[in-house]
Amino acid sequence: MDCYTCHHNQQIGALPPRELVAADDHWRIAHAFDTALPGWLVLVPRRHVVSIADLTDAEAASLGTWQVRLSRALRTVTGCVKTYVVQFAEKEGFAHVHFHVVPRMPDLPDDRRGPRIFAYLAASDGQRVNERQQDELAASLRAQLDHADLG
Repeated sequence: MDCYTCHHNQQIGALPPRELVAADDHWRIAHAFDTALPGWLVLVPRRHVVSIADLTDAEAASLGTWQVRLSRALRTVTGCVKTYVVQFAEKEGFAHVHFHVVPRMPDLPDDRRGPRIFAYLAASDGQRVNERQQDELAASLRAQLDHADLG
């Protein structure tokens, strides 16, 4: 399968925490695998979609709710002052619609603000948030999301 996201969506019951921060019938949330920025999340539709215009009404209705819920959880868990939400889906193998939900930390250097935040993506192995850290963040975010659902 050429679609990275669909490949992971098909394994939803066996995914590690970093690949399944949370999910519902329409969306799955994962920690970005190649980032140097802890808490960089990716919000992906559970079915193959390559254009936002092709989202169903139900997918569209829950999209905004997820973006807000994830932003709130990131603020609590990471201490970010805001989140950036970005969607391109242009990289080969990653044309499946996906939204980056990126924590904007208070000490973020000026040269990494706005779209320059993508300098933290495609990080080398030595700079990436490792899988253990991603799993720990995923567990903290999931606990925060579950707590917010109870509140």
